[in-house]
Amino acid sequence: MAELIATALEPPLLLDDADQVEQNYDEAVADAVEECPDDTEDQTCYICLDGPEDEGLVRGCVCREGAGFAHVSCLARGAQVAVERGATTGWARWYSCRQCQQEYHGVVRCALGWACWKTYVGRPEAHHTRRDAMNQLGNGLHAASHYEDALTVRKADLVTLWRLDAPEDTILTVQGNLANSYQCLGRNERALRLRRYVYSRRLQLLGEEHLKTLRAAYNYALSLLELHRFEEAKSLMLIMIPVAQRVLGENYDITHRMRLTYAQTLYLVHDNFPPLDDLREAVTMVEETARTARRVFGNSHPLLRDIGICLQGARAALHDREGRETQP
Repeated sequence: MAELIATALEPPLLLDDADQVEQNYDEAVADAVEECPDDTEDQTCYICLDGPEDEGLVRGCVCREGAGFAHVSCLARGAQVAVERGATTGWARWYSCRQCQQEYHGVVRCALGWACWKTYVGRPEAHHTRRDAMNQLGNGLHAASHYEDALTVRKADLVTLWRLDAPEDTILTVQGNLANSYQCLGRNERALRLRRYVYSRRLQLLGEEHLKTLRAAYNYALSLLELHRFEEAKSLMLIMIPVAQRVLGENYDITHRMRLTYAQTLYLVHDNFPPLDDLREAVTMVEETARTARRVFGNSHPLLRDIGICLQGARAALHDREGRETQP
């Protein structure tokens, strides 16, 4: 714990420096605008109705055709107003689209994370909006693959929560996010320990049908998969996939990601020479997941990229296995 506190108290992001935060926000907005220049051509912001001049437009949700384009500053102002009207219901505007109701992803999520932090960083340390804003910043950095920066924010957030004696539910959320950063940085054993603990506590406190428990179970399975503990991951997914399908349906990406994880437990066990039936099941499951996810989320969502990678791996494993079967 001493090491964690020491690193958290010296954040290279200079999180409390107003000028640095403003600069990071401007850079994040520029990155988000640059990411989708073709998509925004000849479009207008659905909030202020102006075009892409000056700031530029972004779209990082699952809106399609002419919907969902906006200036990051307009999205941020809309979120501020929504929170002022009601913090409980309005906070979702910092990370999800009010039109399609899906979460922003990638560099748009990162830009909104900096916008959120810039808005509330001046609040007292114990104020809930400041704490929530730090969480949004960490989520945004992670979504844009800035994993080292996200880890710094997570550590600072966790130390603050410990110091303030925050509720366990809040601490578990940050611990789960911290584990995500560890895994993305290849620190898999540390991620596994944290995720096992978070999943166990979520299950005890909330039951298996709660969204937070389902996400914790998925993340725990990812760590097991990363460490080649395939049977444990498979057993967990066999329990939780039906729960996710019953409780969440097809409109949450977690349902589809659980199915991908289960498929991976079937085709990644090369050394154990997986049965043909398992490999065929994996390919079929990923193909079905691709069709459903494409219908629900469209082709631009990161989930479709991950499905494509998984499908390529499953098909390659099946092709290799079938080739061995035909050898004399």
